[in-house]
Amino acid sequence: MYPNKIKYSYLLFFIGFSIFAQNKDFTQFVNPLVGTKNMGHTFPGATTPFGMVQLSPETNLQVMFTEDGKYNPDTYKYCAGYQYDDVTIFGFSHTHLSGTGHSDLGDFLIMPTTGVLNLNPGDAKQPKSGYHSQFSHNNEKASPGYYSVKLDDYNIKAELTATDRVGFHQYTFPKSDDAHIILDLISNIYLHDDKNTWTFIRVENDSLITGYKQTNGWARTKFVYFAMQFSRPFTSYGHKKYDKTKYNGFYRKFNEEHNFPEMAGKNLRAYFNFKTEENEKIKIKFALSSVSTNGALLNLNTELPHWDFEKVKNETKEKWNKELSKIDIETETLEQKETFYTAMYHSMLSPIIYEDVDGSYRGLDQNIHKSDGFVNHTVFSLWDTYRALHPLYNIIQPKKNNDMIKSMLAHHDQSVHNMLPIWSHYANENWCMVGYHAVSVIADAIAKGTTDVDLNKALLASSNTATVPYFDGLEYYMNLGYVPEDKSSSSVSKTLEYAYNDWCIALIAKKANNTEKYNEYLKRSENYLNVYDKEIGYMRPKLANGNWRKEFDPLDTHGQGFIEGNAWNYGLYVPHQIDKMIQMMDGKDAFSKHLDKIFTTPIEDKYIEHNEDITRDGIIGNYVHGNEPGHHIPYLYNFTNEPWKTQSRVRMILNTMYSNKEDGLCGNDDAGQMSAWYIFSSLGFYPVNPGSTEYSIGSPSIKSAIISLEDGNKFTIKTINNNDKNIYVNKIKLNGKLINTLSLRHQDIENGSELIFYMSSKPNKKFIKK
Repeated sequence: MYPNKIKYSYLLFFIGFSIFAQNKDFTQFVNPLVGTKNMGHTFPGATTPFGMVQLSPETNLQVMFTEDGKYNPDTYKYCAGYQYDDVTIFGFSHTHLSGTGHSDLGDFLIMPTTGVLNLNPGDAKQPKSGYHSQFSHNNEKASPGYYSVKLDDYNIKAELTATDRVGFHQYTFPKSDDAHIILDLISNIYLHDDKNTWTFIRVENDSLITGYKQTNGWARTKFVYFAMQFSRPFTSYGHKKYDKTKYNGFYRKFNEEHNFPEMAGKNLRAYFNFKTEENEKIKIKFALSSVSTNGALLNLNTELPHWDFEKVKNETKEKWNKELSKIDIETETLEQKETFYTAMYHSMLSPIIYEDVDGSYRGLDQNIHKSDGFVNHTVFSLWDTYRALHPLYNIIQPKKNNDMIKSMLAHHDQSVHNMLPIWSHYANENWCMVGYHAVSVIADAIAKGTTDVDLNKALLASSNTATVPYFDGLEYYMNLGYVPEDKSSSSVSKTLEYAYNDWCIALIAKKANNTEKYNEYLKRSENYLNVYDKEIGYMRPKLANGNWRKEFDPLDTHGQGFIEGNAWNYGLYVPHQIDKMIQMMDGKDAFSKHLDKIFTTPIEDKYIEHNEDITRDGIIGNYVHGNEPGHHIPYLYNFTNEPWKTQSRVRMILNTMYSNKEDGLCGNDDAGQMSAWYIFSSLGFYPVNPGSTEYSIGSPSIKSAIISLEDGNKFTIKTINNNDKNIYVNKIKLNGKLINTLSLRHQDIENGSELIFYMSSKPNKKFIKK
């Protein structure tokens, strides 16, 4: 009986441990304030994973152009609305992009105030010059799904949480006969004189407001509808119009500014007045819709039919906990764990849900559609996110990624150009960056078996996208085999990205058993050869007449045929034929030396001064980790005779380019790509070539990890003798068997294998990738 008692006790322990594991609070390791210094910060506010509502403070209001019409570089700092160094808050708006280089949104700013009503936001440099307030980080709290801060000028405690489509505000006021809630419809991120096309508000009753806003920004025809409900009636209300109305019809009969239930114009600020007792809470539910005010009301009443703030806060926390728990790691330090789970948090801020609770959404054609068999999403920063974020979803979010792919195919069907998204958000294509990387996302999911899309439909959409002659030099690319610099700028980057994209289309064609398309796009995938100058050993811009452009500096990041990169780093972008690229560049030993030069040769300021996406924070030599085109470069040593250098470089980047502090990112997170690199690399592998089912091995920084897959399998990673000194991989076991390659198959992950890294302080120079 004694052995049975041991077995029974062990079973109790195991059950208890399982319950403990399930109840772990992963949200405690997240710092939503982590962002970048003087670049587009991620927003620290209240949202659910992939939530439509992203409710966050604006710490300054910047206009895009100065009075003399020049671009205001300070707007770049406020891509997400928040800068940690600021001491002011102008209010809380409901839509944001997470650390993108360019930006938009910042819709529907709400600011609680007391005292004499002031509808002017004021100047951040002049306290009390407007409705903004001073604040201190000592009175600021941020966690997944929750944000709070004290507005010092008004002695108001602001608290924010959210459901998927509804922002929930709770403001604790002092005693006041003059309490106000300001709704600023002028405020926008990347604001310019013509940003607001039209705004409209209806006061439905003494506590319910509806309306919409149309803007012309990065998304040039953007509609956002809202329903705003107060927890108690307001005593009076009004608005001020800031545009000159040349014609107002017979509305001139009314005094529209005070207690008139319709408000309309290009630039409006509305206010709602209250009398409050000491510590009285005024709550606001603010629902969004891309479809209509009825859609916003449906979202509000479905997702948030009550006024229990703590209930929503806790439910949203649990939503985050569920998603964060998909990777359960152990680390040497708390800082590493916080950095990892903050990266996980960032990886699920977008793409966002973009449909009402009944499946209705505004499409690219500006008509209203209903999703069928998928949840529609938007905010596709594809030049960034195809590299690691979407491959990460194929492991921990395959169903969500499948929804995103179907959203991209719907975009294609609604596109007058018959194209998949390039960089799209809020029912608009903004055409930012180069390549057509939706095909990479689709090909990667097809290769890994995580999507059920029709292969012929996916191939048609991809081929249509790749053959639009007026898009970004494609006419020349199809006719000449490269994009000529004298016809289309950033020509080398475009040629390299198109060639890789075409390889992805060839993969889709092969899966669809379309031999003709397979051969066509496989041939196109070698077009990178046409921009390689073997005489100088660099990719370089070529002219339409077939000659190389004479003025060329391989170190310069400006005007040399590359976008946000130079020939030293971006010139190594041939992920689909790395071995052939290395052979072309004089072989493995010469290529390894070139990689060494990238990491050890300092880049002069003059070469990056024209590029605001590249700052010293993210640079190691000529390697720019703060921007995406080079994210695969540290792993390229694996394809040379010195693969241990990948391990050294990766660990150095993990330790120096990321932290759990407020300046913990070395560049824009770019909708999660920067964070996805960290997640993969911390675990010990990286998708160098999305579309392939292989991952390249690096140097894991964690002690262990358990990845919980959607089918119930668990992929386990363990490290032996891993610490800051033991950064090299001595040997690897997969399911107890030694492996002799520095690669991992996706099949090994999805089968629920066990991967063990044995680490050492010295490189294993016999461990060559085969």
